[in-house]
Amino acid sequence: MASERTASLASTLVARFLRTNDYKETLHAFIREAGLPPDAGHTPGKGDWTIEGVLEEKKAFDQSVHFERYGEDGKEKDLWSIPAPSKPHLIETPTSSNLLSCSVEPWQNVIDGDEQPQSSYIVATGADRALHLFETVAGNKPIRSFSGHSDSPVLSYAPIQNGKYVFMTNMSGQLLLQRGAEILHRRKDHTKYAVKVVAHHDEATSIAWIATAGWDSKVFLYRVDLGEANQPLTINEPIAHINLASNPESLVFVRHPDTTELMLVVSRRDSSYLFYYQVDTPSDSPSPYECHLLGRQNLAPHSNAWVAFSPSCLAVSPHDPGLLAIATSTLPHMKVMIVRMLFPSPDSLGLTTSGPVDTASTPETQATQAFAALTLQNREDAAILIQANTFAPQTAYSTPQVVWRPDGSGVWVNGDDGVIRGLETKTGMVAAMLKDGHQVGSKIRTIWAGEVSVVRNGETVEEEWLVSGGFDKQLIVWKATE
Repeated sequence: MASERTASLASTLVARFLRTNDYKETLHAFIREAGLPPDAGHTPGKGDWTIEGVLEEKKAFDQSVHFERYGEDGKEKDLWSIPAPSKPHLIETPTSSNLLSCSVEPWQNVIDGDEQPQSSYIVATGADRALHLFETVAGNKPIRSFSGHSDSPVLSYAPIQNGKYVFMTNMSGQLLLQRGAEILHRRKDHTKYAVKVVAHHDEATSIAWIATAGWDSKVFLYRVDLGEANQPLTINEPIAHINLASNPESLVFVRHPDTTELMLVVSRRDSSYLFYYQVDTPSDSPSPYECHLLGRQNLAPHSNAWVAFSPSCLAVSPHDPGLLAIATSTLPHMKVMIVRMLFPSPDSLGLTTSGPVDTASTPETQATQAFAALTLQNREDAAILIQANTFAPQTAYSTPQVVWRPDGSGVWVNGDDGVIRGLETKTGMVAAMLKDGHQVGSKIRTIWAGEVSVVRNGETVEEEWLVSGGFDKQLIVWKATE
């Protein structure tokens, strides 16, 4: 796979050189012989590219390779499993518009006023403000479309209670609560795009936590009580907020492995840190309160640059709650990191079980501060298991996405070239490239991966799916079998 990737890059470099220097006949012959797409080497907005430019870019590439980190090959776990989704199945959508989000989710549907049993559907939202539900059986027939619920395109959604309720955010900054086909409540606390919503609900309790991220550099936290059966469910005012120095990029709920305390991990633009915030606070705290920052983790601990990249998308491993896959904003290609989360110590949570520390016997000096800083940097560096280049092209306006395969053997990433790439968890190497679905050169905006219950030969089995949507207006389900 590495040799194929190198050959592909070399062919693109040659095509770009021939195109920028107007060697038309040679370019056409080279594209035909190399089997490249007609627009190979086309880079809008770039100036002429000389031999010197090729050499300079090659030097920059070689230098960046030194900062990558790959695992070792082996026959243990986390190797790319076969079969993997590779065959595209195009879904006919009721409307034609750019796809903004897609996934397979539990959803309690309502048809002709009657609530149907909870089932899983393919969910997709588009730039035309519509949200569509499709069957997961063969044919993927559209079940229901909601076009008048939101006054702007829906950017994110999060179901709870097996799809009984769904929280959605849109480009107007609204948070909507939907049940079946009815909008129960809506709020507008963000002043700009509400780009992300995540939800956390334990079946043992009636409390659900909802967090939203907006391009007003704010994160809002909502506490919803699902146990009030006699009262219609509503979204109360935010119970907490987080004010950031830049726009939030991604956020996930996690539990501390030692204390089981619920925390919110947030990443923001122009920062290479992960920020750990406390979710719950004592009942006597004023409301709304500002979430307490428990700690942070640098993903570029030894970098001398002011800002190396931003963690644009966070995804928790399906088998290891302390392992995080991260898609970064690096240019011109996306990089993926597999990172062990460094949870704050119980001391910062106010849950210390040991006795008081005698600070008088350990005076703090400049040398001890420097040693402590170096120790922390080494710990943060050791937590980075994989740091690999995906070679998925992106720009400053891209929306990097990373999702785990259900068995944890790899991750999928999107790209602005119409290609979905699969990276092996063990080594970080590109193990699969899905090219035959989306249009060449189109932006793949959203991806989802997971297991879906399907009926095969009269039996219900779990089948691995990959769902993708892009700016070519195509919604595609990738499967391992026909």
